[in-house]
Amino acid sequence: MAKPLIFAIPKGRILDDALPLLEQAGIVPEDAFFDKSNRSLKFATNLPHMSIIRVRAFDVATFVAHGAAQIGIVGSDVIEEFGYSELYAPVDLGIGRCRLSLAQPKDDAEQVGNISHLRVATKYPNLTSRYFESKGIQAECVKLNGAMELAPSLGLSRHIVDLVESGSTLKANALVETDRILDISGRLVVNRAAFKMRSAELTPLVQKFRELAGQV
Repeated sequence: MAKPLIFAIPKGRILDDALPLLEQAGIVPEDAFFDKSNRSLKFATNLPHMSIIRVRAFDVATFVAHGAAQIGIVGSDVIEEFGYSELYAPVDLGIGRCRLSLAQPKDDAEQVGNISHLRVATKYPNLTSRYFESKGIQAECVKLNGAMELAPSLGLSRHIVDLVESGSTLKANALVETDRILDISGRLVVNRAAFKMRSAELTPLVQKFRELAGQV
């Protein structure tokens, strides 16, 4: 008997949009999943052959790429940052839309195009390095996992690269968006090996999510 499929979903901004899609696809987590006091990370679903794990967004990509989970939902920012060859991203779900942007203090007149080296605080060192390399700029990336907006005011870096939705957090921290690096949305991701080995289970799931995303 085949092991249960593991569906990885991210904590944070995409989760609220992902849950209705899961339900429409016929996947409903057990009640414990919705209990905010429950610290479990793995949950049963209404499908006896499928469990759900709820992990950090960056870890969704890692679990699926390495085959610990067979399918998942994650932002395209994470897919691009890691570049795992084992990840297949067949469906743009159109959820969790935002952008990855470059920002700096609003009273800083320095133009990035006029410098050859800079320090930038970001959660995305690979994407950030590639962006600046394309402009002929050497970037020293300072890896932070949050609170990027504090970096300029505390002298850690004059620039940040971070996710932007409304821009209100930037404004509240006296920062302005100076370039849009990447438009982001939630994607369905599948482990490539699992997609071949367990195609009877995974292909209908992928097709269902395509239908829900209006891509058929």
